[in-house]
Amino acid sequence: MKRLMILGGSENQLPLIQCAKQQAYFLIVCDHASDNVGRVYADRFYCVSTLDREAVLSIARAERIDGIVTNSEPAMSTSAYVGNMLGLVSNPHESVITLSRKDLFRSFLRKNGFACPRSLACSNYEGLSGMVNDLEFPLMVKPVDSSGSRGVTYISSSQELRKAFCKALGFSTLKRVIVEEYIERAHDYLIGGDIFVVDGRVSVWGLMNCIRDSSVNEFVPVGKSFPAFITTEQSAIIHETIHDLVSKLHIRFGAFNVELMFGPHNRLYVIEMNPRNGGNRIPDILKEITGVDLIKATISASLNAQDIDLTYEKRAQYMSTYILHSSRNGILRNVILDDRIMYNVVETTLYKQIGDAVSKFDNAEHRIGIMFLRFRSLEEMKEKTANICDLIKVIIQ
Repeated sequence: MKRLMILGGSENQLPLIQCAKQQAYFLIVCDHASDNVGRVYADRFYCVSTLDREAVLSIARAERIDGIVTNSEPAMSTSAYVGNMLGLVSNPHESVITLSRKDLFRSFLRKNGFACPRSLACSNYEGLSGMVNDLEFPLMVKPVDSSGSRGVTYISSSQELRKAFCKALGFSTLKRVIVEEYIERAHDYLIGGDIFVVDGRVSVWGLMNCIRDSSVNEFVPVGKSFPAFITTEQSAIIHETIHDLVSKLHIRFGAFNVELMFGPHNRLYVIEMNPRNGGNRIPDILKEITGVDLIKATISASLNAQDIDLTYEKRAQYMSTYILHSSRNGILRNVILDDRIMYNVVETTLYKQIGDAVSKFDNAEHRIGIMFLRFRSLEEMKEKTANICDLIKVIIQ
């Protein structure tokens, strides 16, 4: 029986954990919290920090694991380190660190000739404030090592810098912040989704449009829609750029969650390329659309399986997700669907119940639930996703 180690036992790791159990692998779960939800599925559980790479390596050796995987952003470096040390299927540790940290990734992009906003990174405000005048406002201020738009702020003047810096620093494990020039998007929607690499080549392109709610926070996605609204030329640019990145980083396998945008002069900016499956059920919606199970593929690839099924079957032409969210803190009282969109909803997952306290949606952690929607035409999808916050109302007291 193959022995698989999964780093992290939180709710975000459940798709990996449950899929591994369905395939009857011997499952070893590591997590710093003893009361995590994934523990009940594990054949063996270790209460250990997934950031402690030497402790995890020691356990992995003792358990004689055949593969290691995670969708936890903080644990990605540990997963690569252990995989490299044990000669398991894994990507280069240095490359995973580069992709996991915004400051290192921006530096890599710049050195290798990819489009990249001017930026600087710092661990203290005094050092940052002395250098920020070299950049042109408006600016984006971000933690270098956080996902889900946590701690991200758009600022238009130096007077806003200190508050934005302190916010970002509070979300950074490394206590380091990056400030970069804001790029004007040359198209309606940011491009996001998951890709999958096999033997150093991208085999699956799960690119979608990123839906935003500008009335709450225009930098936190509230859903995805498929297909992506890009031209044939833009698609070719994306494919060439990502293949070039994969090659230069010596990436061999696995799922990568990407965020892309075209700026002026049709220049492609790779904002993120995280070495993990996307959150907010991106692999699930892509499975509905394409028939490709990226969670299962991730596990199979980590165990060096030779029969990974990436067969593309176009099951649905027009689909979207929508993250139920609140514009303010309060108590959830109801979710009301307009008659015009009720028949489009094919699945709803709720993380909060009526009467629960909810928080303003300033990062992905504060979601209330996720809906899957199917549309009969491209025109219907465009019209309804553009007005989705009016068609699906979250009532907060």
